[in-house]
Amino acid sequence: MSFEETRAHLIAENAEFRELEQQHREYDELLKDLMRRKYLTPEDQLREVELKKKKLALKDRMLQLAIEYEQSQQV
Repeated sequence: MSFEETRAHLIAENAEFRELEQQHREYDELLKDLMRRKYLTPEDQLREVELKKKKLALKDRMLQLAIEYEQSQQV
């Protein structure tokens, strides 16, 4: 099963994965909004770093869920 197939299955069947995916998209939109600005204040720069860290943590958890699902399908 490809990662996209696994992802699609988890979005459909796993509430935690769906929530993580939604939050990841929201953080991505917030980051895009920040990047559209010509100048970032120190507060904006801090917010950017925080959002990137949170987004990465969500991605790590989604990957962990995908790996666990794929391993459960191989048993």
